[in-house]
Amino acid sequence: MRRMTLFALHAALLLIAVASSHGVAAAAEKKKQPVRVFILAGQSNMEGAGAIKMNVKRNEGQGTLEYLATNAKTAKKYGHLRTKDGNWTKRDDVWIWYLGRKGPLAPGYGSRKDRIGPELGFGHVVGDAYDGQVLLIKTAWGGKSLAKDFRPPSSGGQVGPYYTEMIGHIKDVLGNLKTHFPAYDGRGYQLAGFGWHQGWNDGCSRGDCEQYAENLANFIRDVRKELGAAKLPFVVANSGFGGREQKVDRRLMIVKAQASPASVDEFKGNFACVETRDYFRPADVSPSRQGYHWNSNAETYYLIGESMGRAMIKLSGK
Repeated sequence: MRRMTLFALHAALLLIAVASSHGVAAAAEKKKQPVRVFILAGQSNMEGAGAIKMNVKRNEGQGTLEYLATNAKTAKKYGHLRTKDGNWTKRDDVWIWYLGRKGPLAPGYGSRKDRIGPELGFGHVVGDAYDGQVLLIKTAWGGKSLAKDFRPPSSGGQVGPYYTEMIGHIKDVLGNLKTHFPAYDGRGYQLAGFGWHQGWNDGCSRGDCEQYAENLANFIRDVRKELGAAKLPFVVANSGFGGREQKVDRRLMIVKAQASPASVDEFKGNFACVETRDYFRPADVSPSRQGYHWNSNAETYYLIGESMGRAMIKLSGK
């Protein structure tokens, strides 16, 4: 009986040792995973106008990132963006490149260093979802249309100069990862998704509105072809300026067009359009009255990015 007990104990210890070695191997394998790359592109609202620092003389600082991270009513959700000593959190597991500005993800990668865009919420979502390194490549410029500036080759006419520049930046970063991010260890990369937040300029012209759905479908096809990723997950954040009270027909045409790829067979299961109208905050609780820039409300930009990130994760099957 004693001999059988010792045998059983030995067998159990052996199983534990084998399981432990497999666990170590699995952990090592996770560390060797390629860098997951997400591209974020668009016009000024992908650049981002969300104010970081509180201006207590205006609305007691409401709508700023600093207010959200410190106010008792919102700190539970946004407090993770600040360290215990009051500095902004930097995520070494999420790198970002934005037109030459680069480093670990933190507030300050909006249109200016005192602003945020959707990248912050997006980066926190995908960073939490994946093991290993994540890279965000952001290419965005203010006041640009899909009909002209980002016009894709398949739409005919002159290819948009910012379409060409966007593709050029993406390929440069991917081809020179070690130069841009010295910590990169040569593990390779995997294109994981493309996020698009744009539409204000096209919404200024009925003609551009009418061709937006076709241009967007062509844009998705052409980007995938250029990057060699036939089913690259693609997420659009719609142009929900004005919230549910928006009545301007051109603005509503753009919102409808931005969701249209979901009904096309080739985009089913690899495309999503996220609703942003519920994230619109009125000017009296925001840092500005620039409705076309979401009134500079940091919560709006964070929630848009967060929503895009969740949609992206869902498309990836995680």
